[in-house]
Amino acid sequence: MLKGILLVFFGACSFGILSTFVKLAYHDGYTLGDVTGAQAFFGAVILWILFFFQSRTSKYKIKEIEIKTPWWKMILAGTCTGLVSVFYYQCVKLVPNSVAIILLMQFIWMSILMEFIIFKKKPTGLQFMAILLVLGGTVLASGMVEASIQSISLKGIGFGLLAALSYAGFLMLSGRIGNEYPPLKKSALMITGACVLIFIIFPPTFLFDGALNGSLLKWGLIIAVFGTVIPPLFYAEGVPRIGTALSSILSAAELPVAVMMAGFVLQEQVSFLRWVGVAVILSAMVLPNLKCLKKGLR
Repeated sequence: MLKGILLVFFGACSFGILSTFVKLAYHDGYTLGDVTGAQAFFGAVILWILFFFQSRTSKYKIKEIEIKTPWWKMILAGTCTGLVSVFYYQCVKLVPNSVAIILLMQFIWMSILMEFIIFKKKPTGLQFMAILLVLGGTVLASGMVEASIQSISLKGIGFGLLAALSYAGFLMLSGRIGNEYPPLKKSALMITGACVLIFIIFPPTFLFDGALNGSLLKWGLIIAVFGTVIPPLFYAEGVPRIGTALSSILSAAELPVAVMMAGFVLQEQVSFLRWVGVAVILSAMVLPNLKCLKKGLR
C-alpha cells in the first residue's frame, strides 16, 4: 500500500511541473500542436526504448497466454492521456498557470463521481467531504473571489474542466485495464495511443519544419520526461495497488508544486487567499488517506 501511495504521489508531483515548462515553450513562440506533439512523440520513443532494454531481462518476460487485454485496447485507452494534454495546454494559454492547475484538480471529484456512475461504487463519508473541500478550495485558489467575472476566461475554464474529465478517465482506465502488462509496456502502449490521437488533431509538422533545431527539442524532451514518462509509469504501477478513488485524491499533490513553480519561475502573483484555497484542496487529499497511510507505515 505504501509503495503505491508513494508512486502516485511522485507521479503527481512530476505532473505539477509540466505547465510551467509549457508556458516557457509558448513564450519561445511554439504552438499547441508543437508542444503536445513533441511531448507525445518523445515520450513514446523514450518509453519504448526503456521497455526494449527492460525486456532483455528475464524478470519482465511474460508468456502471451497471460496477456488478457488486447494491445489495441491499451492504445485506445491512451487517448485519454492525449486529450489531457490537448485540453490542459490550451487552458494554460488562456488562464494563469496557477489557475489552470486548479481547474485540472477537479478530476478529484470527477473521478469519484465516475466510479459511482459507472461501477456503482458509493463514495465514503470522507471522500464526500473531500469533494466539498475541493469545490470550496477551488473558489478561493482560482482567485474568483478577488477578480471580476469579466477577467476570467470562460473558454479557458471550459478547457480546464475538459482536461480534468479526461484525467479522471485516464486514472480510472489505468487502474482497471492492462494490469497484467509490465508497467513500462503498459505506459508505452498508452502513450502511443496519445501520440496517434495528437498527430490526428495536429499533424506533426514540427518533425519537418526545422522547429526541433530551436528550443522545441529541449522543451519537448523535458515535458515528455515529466509528463509522459514518469507519471504514466508510476501510475501504471501505483494505481492498481491503491485504487482509483484513493489515487485521484492523492494526485492533488501536483497542485502546490504547480503553484510554487508559477510563483517562483513565472513570477505570477499568488495571493494569501489563493494559498488558503490550495491548503483547503490539499486537505481534501490528506483527509481520506489517513487510514491508508497508517496501514502502509505499519
